Amino acid sequence: MESSREAPVVVIDFGAQYAQLIARRVRELHVYSEIVGHEVTAAELLARGARAIILSGGPKSVWVEGAPTLDPAIYDLGLPMLGICYGAQLMAQSLGGRVERTPAGEYGRTVIDQLSPGAGTLLLDLPDSFASWMSHQDTMVLPPSGAIVTASTAHSSVACFEDSTRARYGVQFHPEVSHGEYGREVLSNFLFRAAGLEPKWTNFSIIEESISQIRSQVGERNVLCALSGGVDSTVAAVLTHEAVGDQLTCVFVDTGLLREGEADQVVALFSSQFHIKLVVVDAAQRFMSALAGVLDPEAKRKTIGNLFIRTFEEAALDIDAGGFLVQGTLYPDVIESGNASAALIKSHHNVGGLPSDMSFALVEPLRFLFKDEVRAIGVELGIPEEVVWRQPFPGPGLAVRIVGEVTEEAVARVRAADRIVREEILHAGLGRSMWQYFAVLAPSLRSVGVSGDERTYDAPIIVRAVDSDDAMTADWARLPYEVLDAIAHRVVGEVDGVNRVVYDITSKPPGTIEWE
Repeated sequence: MESSREAPVVVIDFGAQYAQLIARRVRELHVYSEIVGHEVTAAELLARGARAIILSGGPKSVWVEGAPTLDPAIYDLGLPMLGICYGAQLMAQSLGGRVERTPAGEYGRTVIDQLSPGAGTLLLDLPDSFASWMSHQDTMVLPPSGAIVTASTAHSSVACFEDSTRARYGVQFHPEVSHGEYGREVLSNFLFRAAGLEPKWTNFSIIEESISQIRSQVGERNVLCALSGGVDSTVAAVLTHEAVGDQLTCVFVDTGLLREGEADQVVALFSSQFHIKLVVVDAAQRFMSALAGVLDPEAKRKTIGNLFIRTFEEAALDIDAGGFLVQGTLYPDVIESGNASAALIKSHHNVGGLPSDMSFALVEPLRFLFKDEVRAIGVELGIPEEVVWRQPFPGPGLAVRIVGEVTEEAVARVRAADRIVREEILHAGLGRSMWQYFAVLAPSLRSVGVSGDERTYDAPIIVRAVDSDDAMTADWARLPYEVLDAIAHRVVGEVDGVNRVVYDITSKPPGTIEWE
């Protein structure tokens, strides 16, 4: 995973569930950050333009064999460094301190007590005591050589340390987690007071930099945009149009797997408002034929991904495409689709499912942005609110919301159920309070029901609604009973072949947001 831009703050990931959250919190303070694996070298950090380093937490113990380590030369770069949880323990263990296993770990909200309030940098202007978020079994009993202890807890003698001479800082708690207090202030003190950085990462700077990068990559050649109509591809298209104007042609492939009314909305938006050249390809029957008999979820995604790009290639034969394809790939897509330090979780993102021999060079202006940043850019570009705040939709569309074979009948059922779910949630005023909400059809499952005086033996609809910041983790949404009741009544009453509605209360992890 490479970026052409400099990264003032590099977050080194030691396998933490919160590494992405750290990067997002730094960006919220208007400083650009990127995530790298712990295998990164000192030379690579310098090549990235790093001006400060944050070491993430992690699930291992620093003193066990096989625990992730850090290139020792990184400590000698002289760059300001903040260790969080495992990262702080690794700094202590590597630089003359000591970490031990303790009988009682600390988990959840924990009170931090400053030892010398106002004396250090990291906790400057914070209360003498405040609640933090802890998640550790090991604890630091000695800070790194040259560092002073500035805070403790009831069970951790070293909850925070500082070595202002070498600009090395560590906290046992998690300032990136919103459940604790003053985490934003801790990160702000590190970025601006300890590291001397400036808040230059703004919506305007993102747009200007993206436009410059697109122009540099594309030059005078033409570009195709893979337009799905979702937030990501729409923002990518409008941003690219800002950069190259009429060099851009958007190709909208109607796979027949979209939500109700979306195809018409896409055509109206791009033709009437943005005046961007748009080619519509009706490929619904082609996709249905290709998916006939395909049951395996991964095979389903690969089938759709391959056919999708082949359809684009065929459309490009009649267009001077210039060899470039715009996609709305996001930073979490890149991380979750697999890289040197991240396991493959799913391949149905934009970066997954594409054939290796495709003839386009990818233009991905959103590749290093999180979803909230993309929405903010969309607003800045003048994209309508109902589009900017449209919930995420997977690349393979409704195909991954049908557990099993994709048929026209199954698509019609899940599309109708999905419309009802969206209508009832929006009617209740809950649309913006959740990350995603939709219906899943399990056509191979059947249950006995009663309709009028007759018994039925039909399929269930699973309702899924989750709260999340960026889809890296998610919790199931606590929908009001009356909303669930309205959804259930309407689905079984209006959708043929469905006689039962169930609600998925699984978080991510251990589940994923989508079912396939």
